[in-house]
Amino acid sequence: MATDRKNEGLEWQRGVWNRIADIYQREIDARFVPVVENVIARGALKPGQSVLDLGTGTGAVAAQAASLVGMQGHVVAVDLSPAMLAAAQQRFMAQNLSQITVREGRAEDIPAEDHAFDVVLASLSFMYLLDRAAAARELARVLRPGGRLVAAVWAGADECDIVLFQQTAGQFAGTPPVPGVGPGSLADPSPFLTLLADHGITAYVERETLGFEFADFTSAWDALAGVTTAHLASERQQEAKNAVKAVMYPDGEGPRRFRNVTQFIMGLRDR
Repeated sequence: MATDRKNEGLEWQRGVWNRIADIYQREIDARFVPVVENVIARGALKPGQSVLDLGTGTGAVAAQAASLVGMQGHVVAVDLSPAMLAAAQQRFMAQNLSQITVREGRAEDIPAEDHAFDVVLASLSFMYLLDRAAAARELARVLRPGGRLVAAVWAGADECDIVLFQQTAGQFAGTPPVPGVGPGSLADPSPFLTLLADHGITAYVERETLGFEFADFTSAWDALAGVTTAHLASERQQEAKNAVKAVMYPDGEGPRRFRNVTQFIMGLRDR
């Protein structure tokens, strides 16, 4: 991918995450708790370990990781969005988690030394990678021999309601600068697993069906698509809403439980 295209994609992504940071903290954090808990459980963190949380967002994974590695350990929380990092920093300060370092960055260019981490965690961030080969290379670089990777990604729209919702709405929001990036983009994680293997990380996938609820369509729309479609003309936005309703709310706009097949990429850095 050309450098200009990558830079355009990076700035586009940064802008999206900056715009949704507030609503993410209010509406999404609590609903993603089951994913976070599964990532943490699979990480099997121990006191004294050094951990990287890639795509930390508002810091939910990093905060739990810090409580497990303790003051003898260290967590580095990385995100490309300054607004997300600000929210994460507030969380860490409120919980007095001084063993967490916040850094702006991304998986394709991780701001860390070689072999710096025992464990790398990434909760729902790898779907937004602009360069998966670069990310695989960087993951291998920063993991210590014998180090572990745990990453959560959504399955495809046929198995994951949140992906179906966002892909349906996204059809009306315009073409992003970089194709093949976003919810459901790692529905088939096998090519990424091959890239990891090429760089010395042996990985496999575990799957869990997780979920959350919204009280009505309006709540779901505001949380999952309201900000990213706000720039649309009113009639175009209504078309997007109608499309989502037709697919996901055929029986009315009342409560709905989202069932989301979640894939956990489990990797081990070869010794």
